[in-house]
Amino acid sequence: MANNSKEGSDLQGLATLLTDASLGITDLVEAMHKRIVNPPFIPSTPIQHLITNVAGVAYKNIKRGIRMAGKGLDKGLGVVAHVSGDNKRNNKIEIVRAVLNGLVGDYLEEKENPLAIEMEFRFKGENIQFNSKQISETYPKVSGKILVMVHGSCMNDTQWTQNNHNHGIKLAEELHATPVFLYYNTGLHISTNGQKFNESLEDLIKNWPVPVQEINMVAHSMGGLVLRSAIHYGFQKKMKWTKQLAKIIFLGTPHHGAPMERIGHYVDGILEFIPYTKPFARLGKMRSAGVTDLRYGAIVDEDWDSKDRFEITGDQRQHSALPQWVDCYAIAAVNGKKKTKKNNNMSDGLVYVKSALGQHKNPVKDLNFNSANTQVIYNCSHRELLSNPEVFTIMKNWWS
Repeated sequence: MANNSKEGSDLQGLATLLTDASLGITDLVEAMHKRIVNPPFIPSTPIQHLITNVAGVAYKNIKRGIRMAGKGLDKGLGVVAHVSGDNKRNNKIEIVRAVLNGLVGDYLEEKENPLAIEMEFRFKGENIQFNSKQISETYPKVSGKILVMVHGSCMNDTQWTQNNHNHGIKLAEELHATPVFLYYNTGLHISTNGQKFNESLEDLIKNWPVPVQEINMVAHSMGGLVLRSAIHYGFQKKMKWTKQLAKIIFLGTPHHGAPMERIGHYVDGILEFIPYTKPFARLGKMRSAGVTDLRYGAIVDEDWDSKDRFEITGDQRQHSALPQWVDCYAIAAVNGKKKTKKNNNMSDGLVYVKSALGQHKNPVKDLNFNSANTQVIYNCSHRELLSNPEVFTIMKNWWS
């Protein structure tokens, strides 16, 4: 499909997703109807069975109508996709697309929905092709130092720009480096993205128009886990790019998981346990593999392969240490003022400080950051890590 049909293609993808959601809601209502008409633990009468069968026919017709409407809408938007004259994506649509990928990105990819994001490197929101000519055309001056920026869950590459400030652009100026922004589907398993990222980095340095001196990285939130996964697989496969890696800075990365996902996981278990609320457990299980990986910070295939990701279990992930040959730094944020009394539950609203600093009660799983390479920022939320001037100053000083 041509570039000028991107927005129309996105609308087609959204229509397909809405159709799927409507069918899912209809299934949920039908399941609840059956629970009400045929209460658990009570034998059903012939009348109750008759009501259920009649209702089943009605729900079947409703779903048939939804599918027909969805096909009609998809065909109509297909025409829009071919006549659209808009060459650039709407930034608001891009943000919505990033959120949808974060929430149900694995489903979008499985269904080959046009909204599914394909991993690529970008600069100023535009794709960078893997050839030296296009890279040279993208940047007025190409440096042997590369700065790679890795965004977090439900976000995209353009959202590094907050309050007219972009950590990547500013740091690249300070380092005399060339900034490259990763763009990826945050709903996929973290290890899946890690393996793709690993391969993409190898392609990037093979096609970089000047000799690569070093690669530095800044990763926010989930992006830090994707980066650690890429390092794991890159080292395992002896990729050349890993030898060029010099410095990494993690911003609010949930190295040992995020509490919100663990809470959601337990809510799923409660809904599944109670007979009358069991159909609602389906809603919770719609969330993506990327989201469930955030429960404890799973970064390799073995953490989830051949396992039920919705089963209530403890932290069973494999430990993957930080690379010893790289200078690693971590910044955690606290959504409030500094307290004189020690508080073990300090967080930025999404990630606990201890998790962001790689600290774990089990010494085997502790990431052992050098204390001089860690910092806690107060009065700063998880998202504000992307624009906080104190964060930028700390990063600049670490690099210098």
